[in-house]
Amino acid sequence: MSAPASAPLPDLPVTFRPGRTRAVLYGVGIAQLAVLTVIAVLLPNLGGGERISFVFTGLVILGVLLLLARPKVVARQDGVTVVNLTTKRELAWAQVLRVNLRQGDPWVHLDLADGTSLPAMGIQPGIARDQAIRDARTLRALAENHGTGDQPAR
Repeated sequence: MSAPASAPLPDLPVTFRPGRTRAVLYGVGIAQLAVLTVIAVLLPNLGGGERISFVFTGLVILGVLLLLARPKVVARQDGVTVVNLTTKRELAWAQVLRVNLRQGDPWVHLDLADGTSLPAMGIQPGIARDQAIRDARTLRALAENHGTGDQPAR
């Protein structure tokens, strides 16, 4: 999955995030909150606490969906920021040895200099496979250009 040699690198900073997935999550979250709020208002036999619990449930579901829409990868001149569901990690380019998106992977994995692998959920092929592949190739080219450059691409 190496980038073509003629492909120009984007200007930094650049943010990678699953746009279609985010749109779906935002849309579903807002729609379900609206439906639960309408149900809470329109059902005549509900008490005040029950109405509040309908709206509260809708807000909790919206919060979870917004959390699922949070992942992104930001490439800057000095390194990469990986934002996953509940974590955020700053990496220098030299720490990123390899960018991997293999067949069947739910998202990109970064092989790090300390021997670990970090999932980068901001690039995921779920709904937009072709865009995820392009983003992974671009991130790989950026890592090879800004990093140590001595690691072979897989």
